[in-house]
Amino acid sequence: MRHRSLLSACAVLALMSAAPAWAEDAAPVSQAAAPVVTSARAQTPFTYETMIDLNRLSDPQVSPDGKWVLYAVQTTDMAANRRTGHIWMRAVDGSGEPRRLAISDGGANTARWGSDGRIYFLSGRSGSSQLWRAEADGSNPVQVTDLPTDVNAYRLNSQANRVMVSLAVYPGAADLNASVQEAAANGERLSTGMTFDRMFVRHWDTWNDHTQNHLFALSIGADGRASGDPVWVTKGFDGDTPSKPFGDESEFTFTPDGQGAVFSARQAGATEPWSTNFDLYRTDLSGDGRFENLTDANDAWDTGPVFSPDGKTLAYRAMARPGFEADQFAIMLLDVATGQTRRVAPEWDRSADSLKWSTDGRTLYVTAGDVGQTRVFAVNIQRDSVVPVTGPGHVSAFELTPTGVVFAQDALDRPSDLWFKTYRGREAPRRLTEVNPELASMTFGQAEQFSFPGWNGETVHGYVIKPANYVEGRKYPVAFLIHGGPQGSFGNSWSYRWNPSSYAGAGYAVVMIDFHGSTGYGQAFTDSISQHWGDRPLEDLQKGWAYALSSYDFLNGERACALGASYGGYMVNWIAGKWNTPWKCLVNHDGVFDVRGMAYSTEELWFTEWEYGGTQYENPQGYEEFNPVNFVDQWRVPMLVVQGELDYRIPTAQGLSTFTALQRRGIKSRLLVFPNENHWVLKPQNSLQWHNEVFGWLDHYIGSGARP
Repeated sequence: MRHRSLLSACAVLALMSAAPAWAEDAAPVSQAAAPVVTSARAQTPFTYETMIDLNRLSDPQVSPDGKWVLYAVQTTDMAANRRTGHIWMRAVDGSGEPRRLAISDGGANTARWGSDGRIYFLSGRSGSSQLWRAEADGSNPVQVTDLPTDVNAYRLNSQANRVMVSLAVYPGAADLNASVQEAAANGERLSTGMTFDRMFVRHWDTWNDHTQNHLFALSIGADGRASGDPVWVTKGFDGDTPSKPFGDESEFTFTPDGQGAVFSARQAGATEPWSTNFDLYRTDLSGDGRFENLTDANDAWDTGPVFSPDGKTLAYRAMARPGFEADQFAIMLLDVATGQTRRVAPEWDRSADSLKWSTDGRTLYVTAGDVGQTRVFAVNIQRDSVVPVTGPGHVSAFELTPTGVVFAQDALDRPSDLWFKTYRGREAPRRLTEVNPELASMTFGQAEQFSFPGWNGETVHGYVIKPANYVEGRKYPVAFLIHGGPQGSFGNSWSYRWNPSSYAGAGYAVVMIDFHGSTGYGQAFTDSISQHWGDRPLEDLQKGWAYALSSYDFLNGERACALGASYGGYMVNWIAGKWNTPWKCLVNHDGVFDVRGMAYSTEELWFTEWEYGGTQYENPQGYEEFNPVNFVDQWRVPMLVVQGELDYRIPTAQGLSTFTALQRRGIKSRLLVFPNENHWVLKPQNSLQWHNEVFGWLDHYIGSGARP
C-alpha cells in the first residue's frame, strides 16, 4: 500500500492491431475542444517517453576530507530493457568537471568512502556480489571479499580494517559453509513443493526461501583483502538485519571501540507479520549469541543507530505506537554509559529520517516531510531547536562536509541532482551536477500549491499544474491524481512512476490533494485516516476538487479522469461507487477491491489490522464500512485496471476481481497485467507500455488534443 507511493491515440494503434472493444462506441473527443498549441514560441513539452529514458542520480557520499562527492547514476537501455548503475565523482567546491569512474565498467554500486580515503563498493564482476576497493581516483580495483554467497549490504569500521557484511543464510545452519551447502542441496531437488510452519510465507515480491539476512565480520589486511573465516555476528538471532524488503546499512553499525555492533531488527517468531517491534540490539563481534536489547522498553519501531563523534551518545529514531508503521519517528538519544534515553525536540511535529551528527556533536541533521516539501533540518540537541537548512523541493539524501551540506534534491519540474549549501549564510544553494541537460530545452507545466477547508474545517493542501505550453483563456481536461500510502504525499517531488509533469506535458491539467492521512502536516493529520479510509479522505477530495474548479478557470470539470495506485487504487474503486459523477474515466493500479479479502491475503498484517481496528474476525464491521466491494452495484464509469502479478502487498485477486466486476456489469474496462512486476512497474519496456496504456485511456475518454 505504501513505501514508504500513463498512450496517445497513435501509440494505442501502434501497440494493437485493432481498436480495443472499449474504444468502439465511446463518445469521441473533439479536437476543437482543446486546440493544439501552435505558437512558434512553444517549447517541446516534457513527456513520459523522455522521463523513462532519463538518467537517475542517487546515493551521494562525501569523502573524509570533505573535498569530493561520489554519487550513483543509473542509465537506461531501452533495447536491452535494463538500467545500469555507474559511479561518478565531483569536487564539492564545484571545480573541474564531474567524471565517471572506471570501476563502473565492471558494474559497481553502493560506493562508500573508507577512512583510509579509498573507495569501497559492491560489484558482481567476479560472478557474485562482493566487496571491492579502489584508490581515491577509482583506479586499481581489488576484490576485498570472496564469500560463497552474495554480499547484500556492508559497513566499514572507523579504521577501514574491518567490515561487517549482511548475507542471506539459513539461520539454523552450523556455519556459513553449511548454509551454502543447504542452498545447493535445495537447488538440486527435483520436487518443487514449498512448506511453511509460520509466516511470512511471502513478502513484497518474493516467496520466503527460509533464509534470513545476518551479519558477518571480517578483517581487512594491508593488501585490501579480507582474511580469516567470517565471524557470524548475529548467529542465534531469529530475524533479519537489514530488514526485508528495503533495509540497508543504516540499520547496523560498529560500536565506537570497533569491538561490537548495534543493529536494528525484529524478532521473527510467530508474530512477525503483525509486529512493528524493531529494537536496537548490541552484541560483540565474537558471535557468542548474546544480544543486549537497548530499547526493550519500547514495543514500537526503533531504528537508524548513529553514534556521536565522541562515542558517548547513540542517536536513533523511534515510533511510539506498536503496530502502526506510519507513526511519527521521534529523535532519541541514548547515553551509552547509563542507558538513559531522552527525546530531542519533542514539540517538533514532523517525522525524522536519515540522522547525521555534526562534527562537534551538538547538532543532528535530518530529513523530514514538511507541507509538501522534504527538507534537511538542523536539530540542536541542547536547545531542542529545529531550523530548516534547505528550501522548496524534495531532498532524497544528504551528506555533511566541514562547511556545508551536499544534498540530492528533486521537485515537480526536475529530477534529482546534487546541490551544496553552506551551514550559515543566506546564499542560494550551488548546483553540483546536471545529469539530464536535455531537460533545459523542454517546458514543464507551472505548478501551484493551494489550500482549502477540508474535513472538519481543517486546512488541507493540494497542487494544481497547468499543461505545458499553457495558453491563457483555454480550458484543459484534468488528470485528478490520488496518492497511495495512504500515509504518503503528492508534494513538490519527482517520480518515475507517477509523474505529474508527464501529464502536463501531454496537455492535461493536473489536480492533486494531500487529503487527511497525508504525511508532512503533523502526526494528528496523518493519524486521521486510520479506520476512516472512505469518509474523511473522500470529503477532502470532493472539497479539493470543488475548490480547484472554482479557483482555476482553465480546468475543464466536464472532462476529467481520476487515477490512483495502491491506496489511490482503493480510492478509485471507492469513488466508482460513491462519487462517480465528475469522472469520464478511471484508472486503478494495484488497488484494493475487497478489504475483507485483503485482510487474509496481504503479507504485512500489521497494516490492515491497524487501519481497520483489529483483525477481520475481531472487528468485521471495521472492514465492511468502507469496503468497495459492497458498492459495485453503483459502478458505471469506464475503468482501466493494472496489476502486477508479483505484487504480494495487494495480490492479483484484487485486480482480477475489480475487472470481473466491471465486465459483469457491462462497463467499458480494460485489464493490464504484468507477470514480472511487483507493486511497482520498474522495467523500462513495461514502464513504456504502462504509460502508453494509461495515456491512451485518458486520450480516448477526455483527450487533451495536445499530441498527434
